[in-house]
Amino acid sequence: VQLQASGGGLVQAGGSLRLSCAASGSIFSINTMGWYRQAPGKQRELVATITSAGITNYADSVKGRFTVSRDNAKNTMYLQMSSLKPEDTAVYYCNADVMVRTTVFSRAPYWGQGTQVTVSS
Repeated sequence: VQLQASGGGLVQAGGSLRLSCAASGSIFSINTMGWYRQAPGKQRELVATITSAGITNYADSVKGRFTVSRDNAKNTMYLQMSSLKPEDTAVYYCNADVMVRTTVFSRAPYWGQGTQVTVSS
């Protein structure tokens, strides 16, 4: 299973970006997916999560500005980020709780490689 995050970049404060996270491989189903971020010198923190049923959860720092969504048919999750602030600058990682089907079923968390978001003031 691979998770490919994309969509990061450089944006001015107040601007918007849309991140994508596409999962591929021997996927039977995906339960919760999430976005996390890690700024330089800081620990990785939760940004938002979304269950397969579409139930969402957000960090207080992004509520009202970020929206997480997913397309279950495409095994893809999105993060629409608006009203970006310099403090949103970080590497953004996606995570997925995946049920893998090979010769047997197994369940494990997977991480994407991260995509850099830089917000200039």
